[in-house]
Amino acid sequence: MAVKNRKEFARQRRRMRVRKKVVGNGERPRLCVFKSNKHMYAQVIDDDMGTTLAAASTLSPELRDGLAEDDKSNAAKKVGKLIAERCLAKEIKQVVFDRNGFLYRGRISAVADGARENGLEF
Repeated sequence: MAVKNRKEFARQRRRMRVRKKVVGNGERPRLCVFKSNKHMYAQVIDDDMGTTLAAASTLSPELRDGLAEDDKSNAAKKVGKLIAERCLAKEIKQVVFDRNGFLYRGRISAVADGARENGLEF
């Protein structure tokens, strides 16, 4: 695993440490989040089957138009609300939160808050 710098290496170590403990199954899938400099991505994964059950991002057609005036944290909260709506439509009520090696603050916690506000349980 080639990493670019110390910061990325630290995130990869945190990611592996978290993934040892956080596993999603059919009853309680894993909500995995990823952030880039511009966008926020979230997907619900069933690790037993190896499939993605639901996905949302700031590039989703529902969110893309209204995000021009929002800051990144508000956009991340909207991604959390959208992923919660899509999960509840598929009758998924409980998930395991996978922060993917990122620290739980800022946009990562905003996704979790948005998902909780719309009825998803962690």
